[in-house]
Amino acid sequence: MSFSADKGLSAGDSWVGTVVAIQANYYSVRLDDSPVMLLCIRRALLKKMGQQVMVGDRVTVEQPDWQGERGAIANVYPRQNFLDRPPIANADQILLVFAIAEPTLDPHQLSRFLVKAESTGLAITLCLNKRDLVADTVVQRWQKRLESWGYHPLMVSIRAEAEVHSSLTSALQDKITVVAGPSGVGKSSLTNRLIPDQDLRVNTVSGKLGRGRHTTRHVELFELPTGGFLADTPGFNHPDIVSTPEALSNYFPEIRQRRESGTCQFSNCLHRDEPGCVVRGDWERYQHYLTMLMEVVQQEKVRSHQPDAEAAEKVKMTEDGKRSHEPRLEAKKYRRTSRKTRNQAFQELCVDLSVAGDLEDLEDLEDLGL
Repeated sequence: MSFSADKGLSAGDSWVGTVVAIQANYYSVRLDDSPVMLLCIRRALLKKMGQQVMVGDRVTVEQPDWQGERGAIANVYPRQNFLDRPPIANADQILLVFAIAEPTLDPHQLSRFLVKAESTGLAITLCLNKRDLVADTVVQRWQKRLESWGYHPLMVSIRAEAEVHSSLTSALQDKITVVAGPSGVGKSSLTNRLIPDQDLRVNTVSGKLGRGRHTTRHVELFELPTGGFLADTPGFNHPDIVSTPEALSNYFPEIRQRRESGTCQFSNCLHRDEPGCVVRGDWERYQHYLTMLMEVVQQEKVRSHQPDAEAAEKVKMTEDGKRSHEPRLEAKKYRRTSRKTRNQAFQELCVDLSVAGDLEDLEDLEDLGL
């Protein structure tokens, strides 16, 4: 018996669901309160309106074909948020996974990932994997160290399945969670423990580089048995920090805490050598902050020397009333010389040749019809 017959529905009903995967021009949509996954297309009207569909979007599906498990996306609900890397909409939090060993936990790399995660505005759950490879004293030392940074990490091992579930189930339930972190820390293995039916490809850590090989190639939401979705993303080892110098300090919990207890003398304080600064001091990640500040200051200098995007483009109206952007060519550089200008130049050349007595050159030009 088909699903529509069980529920007493017709093909004309509309359903709400979440886009969990995209491949070419097809969208996999998990319908709410149902066991059905539909492979959908996007309505032509949405395409004409320029409405893009992202993984994580909440959508309305019309005219479902229950037997063929197909449908058509007719509406995309407004997004609460969206990330560009990875391209995911309506995410609730980031699960940042690092390994406490193999590869060795690098404080600078971890700090960079944390700042990148903070810049998204999403909640952050920090998870340190492979705790079974180190002594309890090492685990406790890292726990205390990261708490001074403003985070309370979950210490897990994929070899202890009960430990993984007890630590993460409540944190992930009924939420869309983006799993992030460098290669080789066990993100895919951790996802396999949380979702036993989903077999993600796992590779070993590269012995030569001490880094993991990329095992995740695209973005997809995997449904958790207890509710919610996980997005396993491609691993990378050096996330880019895109920020203004003024905003960078907002991504450090230590700085936010110091601001709560006092105020810098200058409102535009960058916490370097300004007098009356309440942030500058002896805290571990202060040097991390200064290093990233130099980076974003340099980025701003580069941006300030780039041409204005509006000056480099011109807007034209098409016949159907839509705007199109075209590159603005430099004035007179690509224009063809007018016939009047060419004739004037030729007459001036003839005068010059006559005055100079170069009659033979003038006769040659006349023979050519110039």
